[in-house]
Amino acid sequence: MKNYFPVPNEVFLFGLSPGELAVYSYLLFCEDRSTYQCWPSFKTIGKAIGMSPNTVRKYVRMLEERGLITTESTSIITKDGQKRNGNLLFTIRPIQEAVEQFYQQQMEKISLDVQRKKASGTKARQERPA
Repeated sequence: MKNYFPVPNEVFLFGLSPGELAVYSYLLFCEDRSTYQCWPSFKTIGKAIGMSPNTVRKYVRMLEERGLITTESTSIITKDGQKRNGNLLFTIRPIQEAVEQFYQQQMEKISLDVQRKKASGTKARQERPA
């Protein structure tokens, strides 16, 4: 796989926005295929896909919420011995785990919606005159 990288078909179940898909795809492009990790900066990602670092940051948070990636803070030691924040370490989660999390969230949302409808129906019946 020299001149391309795979994007799992299941990613299209999530209804990602074009920006989320672009950031996710770039992370897949950068990842080490044996560790599933990479550490490009927001600026590097933004430059590659035509977004500002702040917009990239927003999409990264959204991808984390969807369970597609995890991030971890890193630090570096400068030449003069000072400790500084490094780039985030991105880990691409196995797609099947992310899909299972997505379905679980969908089921919880449906359950809450059903509970709300039952509660509002009970409330409406109680308010009706006899």
